[in-house]
Amino acid sequence: MALLIEPGEIVDSAAYKNAVNRLREAKVLLPTFTELAEAPTHLAGMLSVLDDVDPDEARAENLYRVHWYNQHSRHEFTDVPGHIVLTEELTGVATPIVVVLGGRFPMIGAHKVLPAYGCLVTKLVSGQFDPVENRAIWPSTGNYCRGGVAISRILGCRGVAVLPEGMSKERFSWLEDWVSEKKDIIRTPGSESNVKEIYDKCAELSSDPANVILNQFSEFANYLVHFQCTGRAIEKVIKFLRPDSDRQNLAAFVAGTGSGGTLAAGDYLQDVFGARIAAVEPLECPTMLYNGYGAHNIQGIGDKHIPLIQNVMNTDMVVGVSDAACDQLNVLFNTEAGRRYLAGRREIDTNTVDALASLGLSGIANVLASIKLAKSLDLTGDDIVATVATDSSLLYQSEREQTEAGFFAGGFDDVSAGETYARHILGQSADHTVELNHRDRRRVFNLGYYTWVEQQGVPLDDFDVRAEPEFWKGLQATIPKWDHMIENFNVETGVNRPG
Repeated sequence: MALLIEPGEIVDSAAYKNAVNRLREAKVLLPTFTELAEAPTHLAGMLSVLDDVDPDEARAENLYRVHWYNQHSRHEFTDVPGHIVLTEELTGVATPIVVVLGGRFPMIGAHKVLPAYGCLVTKLVSGQFDPVENRAIWPSTGNYCRGGVAISRILGCRGVAVLPEGMSKERFSWLEDWVSEKKDIIRTPGSESNVKEIYDKCAELSSDPANVILNQFSEFANYLVHFQCTGRAIEKVIKFLRPDSDRQNLAAFVAGTGSGGTLAAGDYLQDVFGARIAAVEPLECPTMLYNGYGAHNIQGIGDKHIPLIQNVMNTDMVVGVSDAACDQLNVLFNTEAGRRYLAGRREIDTNTVDALASLGLSGIANVLASIKLAKSLDLTGDDIVATVATDSSLLYQSEREQTEAGFFAGGFDDVSAGETYARHILGQSADHTVELNHRDRRRVFNLGYYTWVEQQGVPLDDFDVRAEPEFWKGLQATIPKWDHMIENFNVETGVNRPG
């Protein structure tokens, strides 16, 4: 397994030619990373075209919605990325928690469509993927493989989803509507924490040279699009909320480990604001915290290994959150009894209560981790903590029903709502929160050896070089070069920009 190639190199000219021809026939124009990072500035001319395009259709125009600047209906752009600000009336901490909303992304209602685009497009424009000969294999615990299938379909490629059989029903229902054939959904044993089983299936599939594995845990394009697009989106939100430069005190960026991609936004925000970077993982599978293991249900984060694309040596904190808290808050935030309790008994603003539906399970985990971090660091109202909601509650109705049946057998009522809120929000403490020193970071970094060198065959030198800041700075510096390759590819297809 090789690391990301240096942009500028065409690996296979025949594959490149086939990609150009395929996208020319499909009349697909590829947006650059910079266009997606600064959508209102660069893509304003697309709005009239997008007007008549359903955000959930497999249409090439929807590539120009693969960014953080979609408004609630996803038909128009906003000048500031969609976000909510959770204040002390809900969280119990003085520090405002800013959450950018991944549910506004097109087709899959989750931000994972962004890295899926980045990973496949860098392969196409460098001749590493032949849409005539190859199949795109998307290993994931749910959202990334859906994004991959959507992007594959738009770009005229065959997409195959590989995900654990225990993921939410909503993920599988979506996939069944989008794949070319039902056999393009491959279910592996287990659930969220069974990533190795996904890798094992991919190893089996890779024996066929037609299959190209786009592994989000090791594809550095995943890191790049989040550094460029998610990092800039959060910067835009912070500067909007606090236009006075003396008050833009972003104390920390908090994100679940997942594939490690979203955490790349922390590298950007650390450069701009000096923000700490906090990685979130489930207490039921505390790999970074305690070299632990186990199963959990926070669909979207932390799974018994360290992603290759996670910049571990730049991680400042690790915060553990229980999946039971996330499951039960999913009920509190999305049931009539829960909303009635929050708006009535707690007197929380109804707009805030309504906005909580924008949080999926991993988004809830990120908010809880932000509360724990604020308490751990003694943050004040002058500080800000930023985080993301990868998806929304729409993907977890089936999980909510299971939680209600399992935890609230007598029904979820006002008493259950009060107990849930007190235990899982007001009762959050600073436990299972660790500030990493150099030796801690090295310990976590070393854990990745067993997955990537011993199991996946990454050369040891390629593995070790990721401990150096220069590696990541060099990686970030390739973004303009990838943009240039995308622009050159568009010239080759001859597809004109609409609008």
